[in-house]
Amino acid sequence: MKKKIAIVSNLSWNLYNFRLSLMYAMRNHGYEVVAIAPYDKYSQKIIDAGFEFYDIDMNAQGMNPIEDMKTVYEFYKLFKEIAPDIICQYTIKPNIYGSFVATFFNIKIINNIAGLGTLFVKDSAVTKVAKLLYKVSQLKANRVFFQNREDYRFFIEEGIVAKDKCDILPGSGVDTNRFRPHYKPQQENIRFLLIARMIWEKGIGEYVQAARDIKKRYPNVEFCLLGFLDVQNPGAITKKEMDEWVEEGVVNYLGVSDRVDEVINSADCVVLPSYYREGTPKTLLESGSCGKPIITTDNVGCRDVVEHGVNGYLCKPRSWEDLRDKIEMFLALTPQEKLKMGQESRKKIEREFDESIVINKYLEAIGVSDRAVSSSLATL
Repeated sequence: MKKKIAIVSNLSWNLYNFRLSLMYAMRNHGYEVVAIAPYDKYSQKIIDAGFEFYDIDMNAQGMNPIEDMKTVYEFYKLFKEIAPDIICQYTIKPNIYGSFVATFFNIKIINNIAGLGTLFVKDSAVTKVAKLLYKVSQLKANRVFFQNREDYRFFIEEGIVAKDKCDILPGSGVDTNRFRPHYKPQQENIRFLLIARMIWEKGIGEYVQAARDIKKRYPNVEFCLLGFLDVQNPGAITKKEMDEWVEEGVVNYLGVSDRVDEVINSADCVVLPSYYREGTPKTLLESGSCGKPIITTDNVGCRDVVEHGVNGYLCKPRSWEDLRDKIEMFLALTPQEKLKMGQESRKKIEREFDESIVINKYLEAIGVSDRAVSSSLATL
């Protein structure tokens, strides 16, 4: 009888865009793989890919204890019905509440802590509660993956997770075959692109202010934004705010896209001035894989993707002036220098962040032999 693995997240969008290759690899090794997440338009895409899907009622951003107790009960009902042998979980609520329930059912637990988000930016009372919940919930976890060394050290030094359970992944990895360079002809107009959920902590305000200042002197420069607007988050940018920036002529809002690779390849440089507690931003990995120079903050997770002056520039968090200066440094490069910088991005991603590295670690964590892992990766 096949062993069953449940892949759990707070968004179907997350599973479809970031975990599908891993799900295929697990299935190719003879496991039955099911998905658990709140239903959205990407849930059907997961079903169309051949995976059984289970809806769960979960408020990804809310902190209402009554809602969260309902989520715990939802996990209880699902795990009892599905009876998975292994769960691989992503995002804070599955990592905590799913782990509590999995411990009750003696299910093998593999968690992925992909950044700590806004919750750990300040040491508030809520942060203290989150630390306690993480500490208790991870007691029976078999493996806890982190996406950067800072988060790994933080959890160990704070005594939240035992070191022998922890490992570091190169972010979520990236499909370097899908995200390939398609170098466009050098043009007079230069396009900068920011890809993220539209929340202030991603540095959207700094990006807009830097764009406003630069466009006074460089009218041929375009600043674009791609990502979900009006998300359920206290720091969300409203449609009204975005419309005002677009009307002012400062930025172009591109909405959302399932063809992110094509949007990235339309840009000259990708920017992410985040001061959010990132894991390793997937959008930066995808952009680097497409051979794009990157400007991002000297911040947890972000700095791992950029070697300053080699494949991009690092700027100070929360400083639109420093971001502006780094954008101007890029504008001052010759076409050949810009091309070289993008080529260095591609090399770095291939060397350090290919998704096969991530898949390898997961297959080992669920018990696939080293020889079988090597054979599987050769076919990806």
